Amino acid sequence: MRKLTADEIRKTFESSNEFDEIFDAFQQALHQRLDDIELYRKLFWNHMLTPAERCLFGEKLAKEFSPLAYDVYMWLANVFEVTYSMYDNYELALEYYRKAALTKPDEHAPYTAAANCYEPDLRIPPITHLIDFLKEGIGVVREPRTLYERLAYLYDLSGNDEMSMYFRRKTDEGSSPGRTPASP
Repeated sequence: MRKLTADEIRKTFESSNEFDEIFDAFQQALHQRLDDIELYRKLFWNHMLTPAERCLFGEKLAKEFSPLAYDVYMWLANVFEVTYSMYDNYELALEYYRKAALTKPDEHAPYTAAANCYEPDLRIPPITHLIDFLKEGIGVVREPRTLYERLAYLYDLSGNDEMSMYFRRKTDEGSSPGRTPASP
């Protein structure tokens, strides 16, 4: 097989309908040590790829270029949120927001993006999973105020007025992490 240029790889990622062709271009991109996240964003948006194939490429990319892992996971979460929301109930989006949070625990973006993907009419992803995820972030993010706001909103949607009020007070105080009361 002939060596592809970065531009040819990009075009393959954007428009190819053949998995084998995309896979070969991906292998060449890794072999050539192309660590441009913009290149791989084209790959993740390829309409032909299944969620499992996107995960395969994303996991391999994050392993090969660990400095890109956070961006890869955030981008995959965004793709899954937009393209497969009706099919997998945001499970893959939430999974990749979790992976991004593990990669950069002090960043609030994975937590807030996950909270923002909640669909109240469809009740997906399960609100309890989002609440638990945001609570995990309170103790590790640099500024938890945004998480307090999202938690107040999610508790309000779930009908838990006590916890909603608690997190509203935390938001107003702008306080640092503290003991969170147990959910009733």
